[in-house]
Amino acid sequence: MPRSLLVLLRRRLFWLTLLLTVWLLCSGQAQAGPIADRLAAFPNWGSKSALAAVQGDLVYPDWLRGDWQLTSTLVDLAAPLAPELVTPGFEGNRDQLGQPVTCPVRFVATLPRAQGWLPIATGAPQTVADRAFNGLSMARAYLGDEVVKAVKVDAKNPNRQLTLLDGNRQLESTVTARGVETADDQFITVERFQQVFRGGAIPYFNEVETTTAYRQVADRVLADQVTAVYLSPQDPDFLKAQNRPVALYRYQLELVMQT
Repeated sequence: MPRSLLVLLRRRLFWLTLLLTVWLLCSGQAQAGPIADRLAAFPNWGSKSALAAVQGDLVYPDWLRGDWQLTSTLVDLAAPLAPELVTPGFEGNRDQLGQPVTCPVRFVATLPRAQGWLPIATGAPQTVADRAFNGLSMARAYLGDEVVKAVKVDAKNPNRQLTLLDGNRQLESTVTARGVETADDQFITVERFQQVFRGGAIPYFNEVETTTAYRQVADRVLADQVTAVYLSPQDPDFLKAQNRPVALYRYQLELVMQT
């Protein structure tokens, strides 16, 4: 796989571990704060945001439950550490500016689980992403059906997702930290996850953080999303980056309910 294609895959493959990404820390009643401020400060981002360790699955507002047609459009990008540090394929990704990508996604009702992910269901149904469906749909929209063979979510851990590619290649994503805020009519989320690409001579590691603010507008949902790419400790330029993002990508999302 060309490196530019791999960068695109790493950037967007987990839109929902990724797609509407991020994870609920408690009851969803958090108030607006640092996450909203950070999103508004784009592209002036410094070090990584302070997030809590993952706990269970992300619970979305019930107004996201259902089947949707997603349109994702790259509207801006930045390389904060250029020209000293620029990720492979960054300049080539400018060709994606203003080019909408469309695919189906869905959010389903599930019973909450007690004690992590033990098989104990209690309380009223909650809205969560159909991760396997959304991950496969989004990956194929960007990379094509022939490249993306399958997307699997760990049955015991909703924070771990595996994407199987042609040529015995695979991309593993594990969510490590997350946060949620609500502000006025917005549901704002952020997640950080480790990614490992296997299939070359040696595994490739990196870290990605995705921040998204959703708002319900009439019969659709609009969102502002920023994906930040960080170097992993295995990267030879890690000390130069000092936990600052090496690439930032801003998207406008639109979800239209399917009947």
